[in-house]
Amino acid sequence: MNYNTLRYEVADDILTLTLDRPEHLNAFTVEMANELIDAFNRASDDDDIRAIVVTGAGRAFCAGMDLTAKGNVFGLDEALQPTMEDMQQRLDDPDIIAGVRDTGGRVTLAIYDCRKPVIAAINGAAVGIGATMTCAMDIRLASEHARIGFVFNKIGITPEACSTWFLPRIVGMSQALEWCYTGDILDAEEALAGGYVKAVLPADQLLEEAYRIARRIAGHSPVAIALTRQMMYRNAAQPHPVEAHKVDSLAIYYCSQKSGKEGVAAFLEKRAPQFTDKTSCDMPAFYPWW
Repeated sequence: MNYNTLRYEVADDILTLTLDRPEHLNAFTVEMANELIDAFNRASDDDDIRAIVVTGAGRAFCAGMDLTAKGNVFGLDEALQPTMEDMQQRLDDPDIIAGVRDTGGRVTLAIYDCRKPVIAAINGAAVGIGATMTCAMDIRLASEHARIGFVFNKIGITPEACSTWFLPRIVGMSQALEWCYTGDILDAEEALAGGYVKAVLPADQLLEEAYRIARRIAGHSPVAIALTRQMMYRNAAQPHPVEAHKVDSLAIYYCSQKSGKEGVAAFLEKRAPQFTDKTSCDMPAFYPWW
């Protein structure tokens, strides 16, 4: 797939995915949604990629949905009358995908299913879907120029992109509700104080820090990293820790006979491990377990 709204650049085992509509502050479109879904699915299957850094071209990360589109600006078919039964039974029906399903949610589900760690380098305005898409990313860094806003109630709509699942898990329920109720635009320090971003950095150091973290991840076992990512997200939502124990047991059993052997040998021999496992062909038989 050729991308019109993104730049997809791989170097040193790291994919840099750049939202690339700078003349429109990287405003989100249905085309961008489809390209992001393709990009995350593609990266998930690419053994040359160990980590992903997402940022924006120009002075914004993503200024939200492009509200200048004709018709329904969210790309939805207003002739349909969808029900919860439709969403339960026809979620993958082409008409539901194209005309009903939230495009931002389809993107964050692709990020959620991705086998590679994802780091957000929020370089400027991240509003609406520009904020909620980063909820599904694992580590968020902000430039001093970042401005983040969950502004949905301000324009008469609800939060999207599965953010009502992700955001309370990141910042807590009370903080998530306040940010969504008020629709306030948060500066980088407020986002840091609320626990939404890991660090605030000078603009010229943002990507450097994102790559530093990505490189620390890239040397580890790709299979162990992929399993850890899915175990952390999915097990944390289970009603009882025994459900996590079941998956943990299978994962440890598998890895101890594979990449774990190299990791232990490297530790005992006081050398850097040389992991050769690949997520494309070495995931355990129980994956995906959900």
